Amino acid sequence: MSTTTVQLRSETKAKLDDLKIHPRETYDELISRLADAAYDDEPLSEEEIEAIRRSEEDIRAGRFRSLREVMRDLGDDLTDGQG
Repeated sequence: MSTTTVQLRSETKAKLDDLKIHPRETYDELISRLADAAYDDEPLSEEEIEAIRRSEEDIRAGRFRSLREVMRDLGDDLTDGQG
C-alpha cells in the first residue's frame, strides 16, 4: 500500500477523531468508510427526478397538506396533547 501525506487543520483532525468507531481505527479506514457512506450506488432515475420536480412545484403552489391535517383526517388528531 502506498502512503500519502495530507495536511489537515487541527479542527478537521479533531472532527475525524470524533468520527472513529474505535480508537484504533486508522484514518485510512475512517476516510474509506465515510467515502463509502457518501457514495450513492443507486442514483435517481429520470422518472424519480421528474416526480421530485413536480412535488416541488406543488409545494411552491401551496398544494400540500400538513402532517397534522392528514393525521386529523385519519382520526389520529395530534392536538390531543400527545404530539
